[in-house]
Amino acid sequence: MADAWGERMPRSVGLLNAVAVSIGITIGSGIFRVPATVAALLHDPGSVILCWVLGGVMALCGALTFAELAAALPRSGGMFAYILEGFGPVPAFLFGWAELTVVRAAALGAIATIFAEYLGYFIPLSAPEVREVAALTIVLVGVLNYVGVRRAAAVLSVTTYAKYAAVVGLGLLACTASGASAAHFTPLWSGTVSLSLIGTALIPVMWTYDGWADVALIGGEVRNPQQTLPRALIVGSASVALVYLLVNLAFIYVLPLPEMAGSKLIATTVATRVPLLAGLGAGLIAGLVMLATFSGLNASLMVGARIFFAMGDRGLLFRAVARVSPRFDSPSVAIWICTALGAVYVLQNDFAQLADKFILGIWPFYALTVAAVFVLRRRQPQLPRPYRVWGYPLVPAVFLLASAGMVVNALVTDPVNTGVTLLIIAVGLPVYWLRGRMAGLRLR
Repeated sequence: MADAWGERMPRSVGLLNAVAVSIGITIGSGIFRVPATVAALLHDPGSVILCWVLGGVMALCGALTFAELAAALPRSGGMFAYILEGFGPVPAFLFGWAELTVVRAAALGAIATIFAEYLGYFIPLSAPEVREVAALTIVLVGVLNYVGVRRAAAVLSVTTYAKYAAVVGLGLLACTASGASAAHFTPLWSGTVSLSLIGTALIPVMWTYDGWADVALIGGEVRNPQQTLPRALIVGSASVALVYLLVNLAFIYVLPLPEMAGSKLIATTVATRVPLLAGLGAGLIAGLVMLATFSGLNASLMVGARIFFAMGDRGLLFRAVARVSPRFDSPSVAIWICTALGAVYVLQNDFAQLADKFILGIWPFYALTVAAVFVLRRRQPQLPRPYRVWGYPLVPAVFLLASAGMVVNALVTDPVNTGVTLLIIAVGLPVYWLRGRMAGLRLR
């Protein structure tokens, strides 16, 4: 039977597990490679630090705003439910379409590929074997999620908190590295700050932050959701922002910016210079990346399946997609759709670049979701709001302006890839129309 919010799955996820989902899906492989990319784009320590701080502020502003929606509408699908409530079925379907066709499958494929590549440090794997191991890992995580969210969340909590402690430890141990010096921070600024360059660098930075909103996607299975969801969103985002800033300060402390920019395996480079980790640096980082990516893969599949479940439950996909396993109380069909798409994607190609290419596909929907706060406050003032966004309307407005600026900057600096992303989203319009015609529904 459905609960007061219309959800049919048991609410079994507590605060610690919810925070683990937020952190687990956010801290993946990105923090181990993006700092080098940002250092190559920005040419002074001040700009690099500013970029990471701005990324953290954007994620936190988004989390503070999402917290209001999550507490008022604790539904499966998170963003899908908020967009549907605020703007109707067409934008909500386009969000689900983007997740179905590109975002989720590419993300699963990319995360699993990185996991398999780092497994290759311990067990030599050919390129085809890397793809096969990646696909098998996705299937194993799909099985774990199928047997119940409580089991998947328990595994996620253990791996996530271990990962977080390891990343913090790496940042602190870096202070003891040979060659480390505060002189690497001088001069802090080498000239005029380029807003366009910072906007470009923010794209990979926000890729490392992506996941800050995803705990809301399992809102239909969270205990005491009106308190737990806001806390998980805010604590998760703040925790990630702090550890990212710590790690980047530590990397700059160990490596001068030009060397940092040329070190694609920057975490390995830093670890090999820490005396306490002598001889263990490369293997330690390989194990840490495997832990991070497995945790992220588990969380990504867990939350992604809830989007498809919510679409089926609301009639925007086949109703069968909303089936709940009577044995495990999990959205079984949605989980297997997610699993199959991820496995097929990764078997066909290397999807790490694909995930990077389409990361901007999610940001228009982040902005649309934040805009729903303004819309729902005007249209539904009577809606119970156990949590109201701190700093309203400034905080959501800052997020909207920053999101719009980042997308516009991407259109100007990389019109082809950004245009292709937006075109794929737009293809969802005729698909929605055809779905309505086939179902005998009138297009709204």
